[in-house]
Amino acid sequence: MRKGDNVGKLSEIISNNHNENVEELKELLRIPSVSSLSEHKEDIQKAASWIADKLKNIGMEHVEIVQTKGHPIIYADWLHQENAPTVLVYGHYDVQPVDPVHLWETPPFEPTIRDEKIFARGATDDKGQTFLHIKAVETLLKVEGQLPVNVKFCIEGEEEIGSPHLPPFLSENKEKLSCDVVVISDSDMWDRGVPAITYSLRGLCALEFSLKTAKSDLHSGMFGGGVQNANHLLVQLLSTLHDANGKVNVDHFYDDVVELTEFEKDQIKALGFNEEKLKQSLGLTEFTGGENNFPYPERISSRPTLEVNGLWGGFQGEGTKTVIPNEAHAKITCRLVHNQNPEKIQQLIKKHLEEHAPKGCTLNVTLGDTGNPFLTPIDSPMIQKAAEAYQNIYGKAPVYKREGGSIPIVSDFNHSLNAPVVLMGFGLPDENLHAPNEHFNLENFDKGIMTICSFLELLNK
Repeated sequence: MRKGDNVGKLSEIISNNHNENVEELKELLRIPSVSSLSEHKEDIQKAASWIADKLKNIGMEHVEIVQTKGHPIIYADWLHQENAPTVLVYGHYDVQPVDPVHLWETPPFEPTIRDEKIFARGATDDKGQTFLHIKAVETLLKVEGQLPVNVKFCIEGEEEIGSPHLPPFLSENKEKLSCDVVVISDSDMWDRGVPAITYSLRGLCALEFSLKTAKSDLHSGMFGGGVQNANHLLVQLLSTLHDANGKVNVDHFYDDVVELTEFEKDQIKALGFNEEKLKQSLGLTEFTGGENNFPYPERISSRPTLEVNGLWGGFQGEGTKTVIPNEAHAKITCRLVHNQNPEKIQQLIKKHLEEHAPKGCTLNVTLGDTGNPFLTPIDSPMIQKAAEAYQNIYGKAPVYKREGGSIPIVSDFNHSLNAPVVLMGFGLPDENLHAPNEHFNLENFDKGIMTICSFLELLNK
């Protein structure tokens, strides 16, 4: 942050306005903007209008609600620093459904504060974290009358349903959205008081396949021992996908995988992973999934996977039915790492299935969704500015972590705008995002606003 009175003024304003700011966040959290349910279409529009009005009120310009074929995108900018970088803030105002409602201690759209946490759907994912950026911009404008850098906002209402209309919006508005860095707060810290920068996300791809033998199920007494059982063939084919050590057995699957640097391996070790504690919490005795010759923390963050996450065939009802199933089905998803191409991996798996399909069956493969992996190098200047901002406010350097999950839109921003993406999370891992009793720890509310202010000011140094 800047030296002198400015830091104190920012801190004082943020502290003095804490209760008012939290009450404003409650207003947004009360709007049930569930993007996946058509019954909440009007609520989605209401949330978009609320954010647009707030951006206008704090001094942002060219504020507009862009209607898509789905839910709207809000755009706004402040562009008065000719020789300064431009920051694009991305966030989303849509939320997950609240089921099962009976597990919520308080109603999901009636924000409640307990134990210095605000409980509501969207509190941490992602209304609360997006709101921090709005408040940071507002505070800087109040203190200085201007921003240290140029700022643009792009806030959408479809993230929880895969952002189907955002990639076309990015492609069609490259000049409008052009920037030097994209900042996203939709991730978490490592632990309470321990900030983290997520510099990598895994991508994904999905496919489904079916095996068919005879034209119908057959009587196992009349045909058992003579006719192929589709379930048996399915198991046989699935067994070819991994070797005995958990390595994916598909030709060329690992060709594009970039190995971790020693620095990255040291960062993973520094996170202090407690394997025994996690085993106990999960009710497991061993971690034998994935590639067994890699440490568990690497396997869940920086190695690609191939998982069978659904299979069915034959009789599923109560009791016994003596048939030989003629059809069997399976679903596969892969988590992919930096430099892997999801469409290429789909084709490699499809080829493997076709080449290893047992005799006596017909194979049908259907390709599903894809999402690109993402990585910003740790030594990126923008990452280092974010690290310095965390250090300024939390008094502790952030850890660097690779996230095993996927946020496909992050890669879309990176590729469409040719700009680095910085993931500055202020949530905590135990805040129940997507689950009942979602909450946001208010200890990171004021600190989050201050950290964002620090980051924006550091970018103009």
